[in-house]
Amino acid sequence: MDITAERKGDAYAITMTFDKGVSDSPVELPKGVMTPRADLVLGGDDQGTVQVKGVPNSAAVPAFTPIRIGTLTGTYTPEENGTVTFTAGVLTVHALGMDAAVCKPAGKPAPSLTLTVTGLPEDEPADTPAEEPDDEALPGGELPRTGGLSTTTALGTLGGTVLLGGVGGLLWLTRRTRPARP
Repeated sequence: MDITAERKGDAYAITMTFDKGVSDSPVELPKGVMTPRADLVLGGDDQGTVQVKGVPNSAAVPAFTPIRIGTLTGTYTPEENGTVTFTAGVLTVHALGMDAAVCKPAGKPAPSLTLTVTGLPEDEPADTPAEEPDDEALPGGELPRTGGLSTTTALGTLGGTVLLGGVGGLLWLTRRTRPARP
């Protein structure tokens, strides 16, 4: 198994390849019914996982023969510069409508790839205050500032809506029951 990365702008195209099959299928898998995916565990200056996926099998897999995984691909988008490691995690083979095989690495495997991320914009130093936006005027070309309402404003809006709905319902009922004038 091998993991490689190729930079594409601010992200990396991750490729995971297998030299050998991972397990035997007890039944024949027809063409197009088996799709592999794997989680790569991040370490070093980043934490989490990156999922890589393969394409459905291009040929039938005979019963009791190793399942060939082929190439799995995904994208890793770092948030800061540093050194990141990629270690093989759980490999899942989805076949015949279910996760037919779940392969976990034995023991604690070593990282298969160490990636040095550089060239990303550095964060502002902590002692530099952020600029406050000017709420009175928006510069040309800037979109209006939108966002969620505060709890008080949201409850006030809901209360006003309920009140108006109640008044409208009361008026409708009183007009409906009022006798017609000759």
